[in-house]
Amino acid sequence: MSSPLYYPNFDPVMLHIGPLSIRWYAMAYIAALLAGWFLVRRLVQREPVVATVTQVDDFLTWATLGVILGGRLGYVCFYQPAYYLTHPLQIIQVWHGGMSFHGGALGVIFALIIFTRYNRLSFLGFSDRVTTVVPMGLGFGRLANFINGELVGREAPDWLPWRMIYPGVEGARHPSELYECFSEGVLLFFIMLCLIQCKAIRERPGFLSGVFLLGYAMARSFCELFREPDAFLGYFAFGLTMGQILCIPMAIAGIYFIWQSYQLPKLQNLTVSEK
Repeated sequence: MSSPLYYPNFDPVMLHIGPLSIRWYAMAYIAALLAGWFLVRRLVQREPVVATVTQVDDFLTWATLGVILGGRLGYVCFYQPAYYLTHPLQIIQVWHGGMSFHGGALGVIFALIIFTRYNRLSFLGFSDRVTTVVPMGLGFGRLANFINGELVGREAPDWLPWRMIYPGVEGARHPSELYECFSEGVLLFFIMLCLIQCKAIRERPGFLSGVFLLGYAMARSFCELFREPDAFLGYFAFGLTMGQILCIPMAIAGIYFIWQSYQLPKLQNLTVSEK
Protein backbone atom coordinates (compact mmCIF):
# COMPACT_ATOMS: atom_id res chain seq x y z
CA MET A 1 0.00 0.00 0.00
CA SER A 2 1.44 3.36 -1.06
CA SER A 3 1.22 6.56 0.96
CA PRO A 4 -1.42 9.11 -0.12
CA LEU A 5 -0.48 12.29 -1.92
CA TYR A 6 -0.89 15.65 -0.23
CA TYR A 7 -2.74 18.52 -1.86
CA PRO A 8 -0.15 21.12 -2.97
CA ASN A 9 -1.95 24.06 -1.26
CA PHE A 10 -2.12 26.33 -4.29
CA ASP A 11 -2.86 30.00 -3.78
CA PRO A 12 -6.31 30.56 -5.33
CA VAL A 13 -5.22 34.11 -6.20
CA MET A 14 -3.11 34.16 -9.34
CA LEU A 15 -2.02 37.78 -9.20
CA HIS A 16 -2.24 40.73 -6.83
CA ILE A 17 -2.32 44.22 -8.36
CA GLY A 18 -2.59 46.63 -5.45
CA PRO A 19 -5.99 46.06 -3.83
CA LEU A 20 -7.13 44.02 -6.86
CA SER A 21 -6.85 40.23 -6.82
CA ILE A 22 -7.13 38.10 -9.94
CA ARG A 23 -8.16 34.54 -9.12
CA TRP A 24 -7.35 31.41 -11.07
CA TYR A 25 -11.05 30.63 -11.34
CA ALA A 26 -11.77 33.95 -13.04
CA MET A 27 -8.77 33.49 -15.32
CA ALA A 28 -10.11 30.05 -16.32
CA TYR A 29 -13.33 31.69 -17.56
CA ILE A 30 -11.40 34.40 -19.41
CA ALA A 31 -8.99 31.91 -21.02
CA ALA A 32 -11.84 29.61 -22.04
CA LEU A 33 -13.85 32.40 -23.67
CA LEU A 34 -10.85 33.82 -25.55
CA ALA A 35 -9.52 30.44 -26.70
CA GLY A 36 -13.03 29.35 -27.68
CA TRP A 37 -13.58 32.57 -29.64
CA PHE A 38 -10.25 32.02 -31.45
CA LEU A 39 -11.17 28.48 -32.50
CA VAL A 40 -14.80 29.15 -33.42
CA ARG A 41 -13.65 31.94 -35.78
CA ARG A 42 -11.86 29.23 -37.76
CA LEU A 43 -14.47 26.51 -37.44
CA VAL A 44 -17.31 28.61 -38.89
CA GLN A 45 -15.28 29.04 -42.08
CA ARG A 46 -15.07 25.29 -42.68
CA GLU A 47 -17.58 24.10 -45.28
CA PRO A 48 -20.46 24.38 -44.98
CA VAL A 49 -19.84 27.95 -43.81
CA VAL A 50 -22.42 28.76 -41.12
CA ALA A 51 -21.41 32.29 -40.06
CA THR A 52 -18.90 35.04 -40.69
CA VAL A 53 -15.90 35.82 -38.53
CA THR A 54 -17.48 39.17 -37.64
CA GLN A 55 -20.59 37.40 -36.39
CA VAL A 56 -18.44 35.17 -34.18
CA ASP A 57 -16.80 38.29 -32.77
CA ASP A 58 -20.23 39.70 -31.97
CA PHE A 59 -21.33 36.47 -30.32
CA LEU A 60 -18.46 36.56 -27.81
CA THR A 61 -20.31 39.14 -25.72
CA TRP A 62 -23.52 37.11 -25.86
CA ALA A 63 -21.65 33.95 -24.83
CA THR A 64 -19.97 35.73 -21.91
CA LEU A 65 -23.30 36.98 -20.57
CA GLY A 66 -24.91 33.57 -21.10
CA VAL A 67 -22.16 31.76 -19.19
CA ILE A 68 -22.03 34.16 -16.24
CA LEU A 69 -25.74 34.90 -15.83
CA GLY A 70 -26.86 31.36 -16.63
CA GLY A 71 -24.17 29.77 -14.49
CA ARG A 72 -25.00 31.90 -11.48
CA LEU A 73 -28.78 31.68 -11.76
CA GLY A 74 -28.51 27.96 -12.41
CA TYR A 75 -26.59 27.49 -9.17
CA VAL A 76 -29.13 29.59 -7.29
CA CYS A 77 -32.12 27.69 -8.69
CA PHE A 78 -30.73 24.15 -8.83
CA TYR A 79 -28.61 23.99 -5.69
CA GLN A 80 -29.60 26.53 -3.02
CA PRO A 81 -32.94 28.18 -3.91
CA ALA A 82 -34.16 28.40 -0.30
CA TYR A 83 -30.96 30.09 0.88
CA TYR A 84 -30.89 32.72 -1.86
CA LEU A 85 -34.60 33.35 -1.50
CA THR A 86 -33.85 34.62 2.02
CA HIS A 87 -30.53 36.26 1.00
CA PRO A 88 -31.32 37.79 -2.42
CA LEU A 89 -28.45 40.30 -2.38
CA GLN A 90 -25.94 37.45 -2.33
CA ILE A 91 -27.11 36.31 -5.74
CA ILE A 92 -24.94 38.99 -7.37
CA GLN A 93 -21.90 38.18 -5.20
CA VAL A 94 -20.36 35.78 -7.70
CA TRP A 95 -16.89 36.35 -6.25
CA HIS A 96 -17.92 34.14 -3.33
CA GLY A 97 -18.29 31.19 -5.71
CA GLY A 98 -21.30 29.21 -6.82
CA MET A 99 -21.62 28.54 -10.56
CA SER A 100 -23.50 25.74 -12.30
CA PHE A 101 -22.41 24.31 -15.63
CA HIS A 102 -25.96 23.20 -16.41
CA GLY A 103 -27.17 26.75 -15.78
CA GLY A 104 -24.36 28.17 -17.89
CA ALA A 105 -25.28 25.77 -20.69
CA LEU A 106 -28.89 26.97 -20.58
CA GLY A 107 -27.67 30.57 -20.64
CA VAL A 108 -25.54 29.97 -23.74
CA ILE A 109 -28.37 28.07 -25.46
CA PHE A 110 -30.70 31.00 -24.81
CA ALA A 111 -28.06 33.38 -26.19
CA LEU A 112 -27.60 31.15 -29.25
CA ILE A 113 -31.33 31.12 -29.98
CA ILE A 114 -31.63 34.91 -29.85
CA PHE A 115 -28.36 35.59 -31.68
CA THR A 116 -28.94 33.16 -34.56
CA ARG A 117 -32.53 34.29 -35.01
CA TYR A 118 -31.51 37.96 -35.07
CA ASN A 119 -28.70 37.26 -37.57
CA ARG A 120 -30.74 34.75 -39.61
CA LEU A 121 -28.23 31.94 -39.06
CA SER A 122 -28.78 28.22 -38.65
CA PHE A 123 -29.17 27.69 -34.91
CA LEU A 124 -28.01 24.07 -35.07
CA GLY A 125 -25.19 24.77 -37.53
CA PHE A 126 -23.79 27.60 -35.44
CA SER A 127 -24.26 25.75 -32.15
CA ASP A 128 -22.36 22.77 -33.59
CA ARG A 129 -19.29 24.98 -33.99
CA VAL A 130 -19.68 26.56 -30.55
CA THR A 131 -20.24 23.32 -28.63
CA THR A 132 -17.13 21.81 -30.24
CA VAL A 133 -14.92 24.10 -28.16
CA VAL A 134 -16.94 24.06 -24.92
CA PRO A 135 -15.05 21.05 -23.46
CA MET A 136 -11.87 23.11 -23.54
CA GLY A 137 -13.50 25.61 -21.18
CA LEU A 138 -14.71 22.77 -18.98
CA GLY A 139 -11.16 21.52 -18.68
CA PHE A 140 -9.91 24.96 -17.64
CA GLY A 141 -12.72 25.28 -15.11
CA ARG A 142 -12.08 21.90 -13.49
CA LEU A 143 -8.38 22.66 -13.28
CA ALA A 144 -9.26 25.90 -11.47
CA ASN A 145 -11.49 23.87 -9.12
CA PHE A 146 -8.45 21.75 -8.25
CA ILE A 147 -6.29 24.82 -7.65
CA ASN A 148 -8.99 26.16 -5.32
CA GLY A 149 -9.11 22.83 -3.48
CA GLU A 150 -12.89 22.63 -3.97
CA LEU A 151 -15.35 19.97 -5.17
CA VAL A 152 -13.20 17.25 -3.64
CA GLY A 153 -13.91 13.59 -4.23
CA ARG A 154 -15.29 10.85 -2.06
CA GLU A 155 -13.03 8.80 0.18
CA ALA A 156 -10.67 6.67 -1.88
CA PRO A 157 -9.59 3.08 -1.16
CA ASP A 158 -6.19 2.52 0.43
CA TRP A 159 -4.83 0.81 -2.68
CA LEU A 160 -5.34 3.87 -4.93
CA PRO A 161 -1.86 5.40 -5.47
CA TRP A 162 -3.13 8.90 -6.33
CA ARG A 163 -5.57 9.30 -3.44
CA MET A 164 -5.10 12.71 -1.93
CA ILE A 165 -5.20 14.41 1.47
CA TYR A 166 -6.94 17.81 1.27
CA PRO A 167 -6.56 20.43 4.01
CA GLY A 168 -9.45 20.31 6.47
CA VAL A 169 -11.00 17.26 4.80
CA GLU A 170 -11.13 13.95 6.62
CA GLY A 171 -9.61 10.92 4.92
CA ALA A 172 -7.80 10.43 1.61
CA ARG A 173 -9.96 11.48 -1.32
CA HIS A 174 -10.33 10.97 -5.04
CA PRO A 175 -8.98 14.05 -6.90
CA SER A 176 -12.32 14.19 -8.70
CA GLU A 177 -11.63 17.64 -10.14
CA LEU A 178 -8.82 16.08 -12.21
CA TYR A 179 -11.07 13.20 -13.27
CA GLU A 180 -13.56 15.76 -14.59
CA CYS A 181 -10.81 17.85 -16.18
CA PHE A 182 -9.70 14.83 -18.19
CA SER A 183 -13.09 13.33 -19.09
CA GLU A 184 -15.29 16.43 -19.55
CA GLY A 185 -12.40 18.49 -20.84
CA VAL A 186 -9.48 16.76 -22.55
CA LEU A 187 -11.20 13.57 -23.75
CA LEU A 188 -14.46 15.16 -24.89
CA PHE A 189 -12.58 18.02 -26.60
CA PHE A 190 -10.45 15.48 -28.49
CA ILE A 191 -13.56 13.59 -29.64
CA MET A 192 -15.28 16.79 -30.78
CA LEU A 193 -12.21 17.97 -32.70
CA CYS A 194 -11.91 14.60 -34.45
CA LEU A 195 -15.58 14.59 -35.46
CA ILE A 196 -15.65 18.14 -36.79
CA GLN A 197 -12.85 17.32 -39.24
CA CYS A 198 -15.37 15.29 -41.26
CA LYS A 199 -17.40 17.37 -43.71
CA ALA A 200 -20.25 14.82 -43.73
CA ILE A 201 -20.66 15.37 -39.99
CA ARG A 202 -20.44 19.15 -40.28
CA GLU A 203 -23.29 18.98 -42.81
CA ARG A 204 -25.60 17.30 -40.28
CA PRO A 205 -27.23 20.17 -38.30
CA GLY A 206 -27.24 19.38 -34.61
CA PHE A 207 -25.11 16.23 -34.72
CA LEU A 208 -22.11 17.76 -32.96
CA SER A 209 -24.33 19.54 -30.45
CA GLY A 210 -25.96 16.21 -29.68
CA VAL A 211 -22.62 14.46 -29.27
CA PHE A 212 -21.49 17.16 -26.86
CA LEU A 213 -24.66 17.01 -24.75
CA LEU A 214 -24.60 13.22 -24.59
CA GLY A 215 -20.83 13.05 -24.07
CA TYR A 216 -20.88 15.59 -21.26
CA ALA A 217 -23.83 13.89 -19.56
CA MET A 218 -22.01 10.55 -19.62
CA ALA A 219 -18.68 11.98 -18.44
CA ARG A 220 -20.22 14.06 -15.65
CA SER A 221 -22.46 11.23 -14.45
CA PHE A 222 -19.47 8.88 -14.29
CA CYS A 223 -17.28 11.38 -12.42
CA GLU A 224 -20.08 12.04 -9.94
CA LEU A 225 -19.47 8.48 -8.70
CA PHE A 226 -16.16 9.75 -7.30
CA ARG A 227 -17.15 13.30 -6.33
CA GLU A 228 -18.44 14.18 -2.88
CA PRO A 229 -21.93 15.68 -3.25
CA ASP A 230 -22.62 19.08 -1.74
CA ALA A 231 -23.20 18.73 2.00
CA PHE A 232 -26.42 20.78 1.83
CA LEU A 233 -27.86 18.43 -0.83
CA GLY A 234 -26.44 14.98 -0.25
CA TYR A 235 -27.86 12.06 -2.21
CA PHE A 236 -31.26 11.67 -3.82
CA ALA A 237 -33.27 8.56 -4.72
CA PHE A 238 -31.21 5.55 -5.86
CA GLY A 239 -28.04 7.28 -4.64
CA LEU A 240 -28.12 9.86 -7.43
CA THR A 241 -26.54 13.28 -7.03
CA MET A 242 -27.92 16.57 -8.27
CA GLY A 243 -25.26 16.60 -11.01
CA GLN A 244 -26.42 13.21 -12.29
CA ILE A 245 -30.09 14.21 -12.17
CA LEU A 246 -29.39 17.34 -14.23
CA CYS A 247 -27.49 15.23 -16.76
CA ILE A 248 -30.55 13.08 -17.55
CA PRO A 249 -32.34 15.72 -19.68
CA MET A 250 -28.99 16.62 -21.29
CA ALA A 251 -28.47 13.01 -22.39
CA ILE A 252 -32.03 12.77 -23.74
CA ALA A 253 -31.60 16.04 -25.65
CA GLY A 254 -28.25 14.83 -27.02
CA ILE A 255 -29.75 11.61 -28.35
CA TYR A 256 -32.63 13.56 -29.90
CA PHE A 257 -30.31 16.04 -31.65
CA ILE A 258 -28.19 13.22 -33.07
CA TRP A 259 -31.30 11.45 -34.38
CA GLN A 260 -32.81 14.68 -35.73
CA SER A 261 -29.60 15.59 -37.57
CA TYR A 262 -30.32 12.73 -39.99
CA GLN A 263 -33.91 13.86 -40.54
CA LEU A 264 -33.12 17.49 -41.46
CA PRO A 265 -31.72 18.75 -44.78
CA LYS A 266 -27.95 19.05 -44.94
CA LEU A 267 -26.46 22.44 -44.15
CA GLN A 268 -25.58 24.72 -47.05
CA ASN A 269 -23.03 27.55 -47.21
CA LEU A 270 -24.22 31.02 -46.34
CA THR A 271 -25.09 33.00 -49.45
CA VAL A 272 -23.24 36.20 -50.25
CA SER A 273 -26.23 38.29 -49.16
CA GLU A 274 -26.31 36.52 -45.79
CA LYS A 275 -22.63 37.20 -45.26
